[in-house]
Amino acid sequence: MSDSSPLPPVRLRPEAELARAALSTPLLSRAVRIARWAGPDTRVDAGGGLVDEQLPAAAEALGPRGNHTATGTPGPNVPDAAADPAAGTAAGTAADAVALASEAWRVAVDTGLVRITDEEEGTVAPGEDLALLTGGSPHDVLGVWLGALDTVLADASVPALDGLVEAVDRGGDIDLSALGWDPEAEAEFLDGVLGNLYLMSVSEDGPGDAAVPLPALAASVIVPGDMAEPTNAVLEQVSDAMMRLDDQFRMLEPVGLVEYRPVAEALLADAEEEPAAPVDETDVSRYGMVRLTPLGRYGLRARLMDAGFEAPAVGDLADKGADALLDGTSAFGPAAARAETEQWLARREPLAAARELLAAARGTDTGAPLRRLRCQQALSLVGGTAEPALREVLDDAELGGLARVWLTEHGAAHVPPPAEAMVYWLTIDTLAAQLAAEGDSEELRALVQGLAQQHGRFFEAVWRVDHPATADVLEAMGRLHPDKNIAKEARKAAFKARSQRGA
Repeated sequence: MSDSSPLPPVRLRPEAELARAALSTPLLSRAVRIARWAGPDTRVDAGGGLVDEQLPAAAEALGPRGNHTATGTPGPNVPDAAADPAAGTAAGTAADAVALASEAWRVAVDTGLVRITDEEEGTVAPGEDLALLTGGSPHDVLGVWLGALDTVLADASVPALDGLVEAVDRGGDIDLSALGWDPEAEAEFLDGVLGNLYLMSVSEDGPGDAAVPLPALAASVIVPGDMAEPTNAVLEQVSDAMMRLDDQFRMLEPVGLVEYRPVAEALLADAEEEPAAPVDETDVSRYGMVRLTPLGRYGLRARLMDAGFEAPAVGDLADKGADALLDGTSAFGPAAARAETEQWLARREPLAAARELLAAARGTDTGAPLRRLRCQQALSLVGGTAEPALREVLDDAELGGLARVWLTEHGAAHVPPPAEAMVYWLTIDTLAAQLAAEGDSEELRALVQGLAQQHGRFFEAVWRVDHPATADVLEAMGRLHPDKNIAKEARKAAFKARSQRGA
């Protein structure tokens, strides 16, 4: 995934809804409980973790004590521990409870819910961010949650350190090479996987809200794009990556980033079994299924933007001008472009919006044809109140053809017929827009064939059209038309058009 081009736009839930979801995640709710539990007698070690003798009490604080907000009064913000099967001693063994308490404490410290007041004495106090969870804005709450997400992602990049003792050298330092662990590469791998999961989720031809099979996600970062059939060595790498991801997604689910169905225990128990090609949906699910939550989409978008990616969200352009809307949606898929346009139109008076859109659609630059196509699509959402704006541009060389099409489609009376030159100009403009939007698509191929079939002398006339994209469109027609003779005519017409513009 390159950071040089924008990602598809994501549709985000309202921040208030996302903030409620963040407060309900098991990990953040546990961190809130542990922060409320901490007091003047709480002590931490040199690394900021709870001292051993306090861990049992901290674990008990995560037990079923009812549903309380951060101020200690009953409320909906932090879920009951009973609704969190991983919380407190109800989770199972005392060791499990202590591990959860230790993790919750680290998250509370990292997110500012607790602050260490004296490192030498090991004393703590409530952090400023604890009050944000009840008195702050939804954006403030999401900021705290993002801090928790950072902590968990860092933990998820650390492998199980079973060989830690053997990896400690005589000087007491950890020999990372002995562990076979490259921290930077491990974090980069997880970032790549999550980036691909985000891209799959927000792409219009992707799974959307449906879960992604873990083998497909692992393969997306392991198998080279130009490899027709993965080798056994590559398949083994995919299998290894799946096992790593299974552990990592189990860690990421409690923070609310993903919903995850783990790899079947039977597969984990049989280390010799390779992930074979699944034959049905039930078989796929045995190898793990993962999907981003709405909160996860918000979180990954924030991280991608921090990393320098252009990651738009539907609604970003709603308060900007029509020029920003038409240019900004040029790279959007049809559904996302429509959703963005609907939000833009909802804030404006229809006739004024139509006039603004038409004014922004003018131009002879390379992006102008696609702007006019987006303008035409936007005007289809305005309705009949836009008619006066369309009649005002009937004599406009760039917009007159578009206006006639719109007026005819909306059943307007007294629509003047277009001159032949305007018909050809609009044809070139439409094809140029389709090329910019979709490239050499099957839809464009069919359109090219239809034009050549309907107009026997099309190429004899069209090369004279005074449009900046005439030669490029004719070259594309020569490239796309399956009939060799017609394709040759198109290429000859393209040569004439280019010579005419160069004269």
